[in-house]
Amino acid sequence: MLRALFFAALVLLAPSAATADDDPRRVIEAYYAAIDKGDYQSAYRLWDRQGQASGKSFAAFRDGFLSTARSRVVTGSPTNGDAGMSQQWIDVPVDVHATLTNGRRQHFRGYYRLHRIAPGVGAPADAEKWHISSAKLLPVR
Repeated sequence: MLRALFFAALVLLAPSAATADDDPRRVIEAYYAAIDKGDYQSAYRLWDRQGQASGKSFAAFRDGFLSTARSRVVTGSPTNGDAGMSQQWIDVPVDVHATLTNGRRQHFRGYYRLHRIAPGVGAPADAEKWHISSAKLLPVR
């Protein structure tokens, strides 16, 4: 009886949804949510190497979004999972709709490639979280 209560308590205490740390789709959703809030620093830090993987300085990254009024991203099921030498990569397909401050609308489709160090190999905690390593987005006409 005690064993059954113990396991029932564990089930009740277990988180019901994955966090952004272990769900690559949530990382992309958090990225666009940060951009929409104007929290460009948080969005930048979701890129690998504290933002350097974006290929831009923070100022250039921020300036690239200043004319974006709002955006919406729909993520697909992650694909192309790959691992090797304690490294993990995965692609998250996206469909992005953006509205600029001048009212113009943009539509992009593509994917973000995310990277992390496999949990449990002794890497710093932040390195075990998914980060964006590259993006391939093409305009939809």
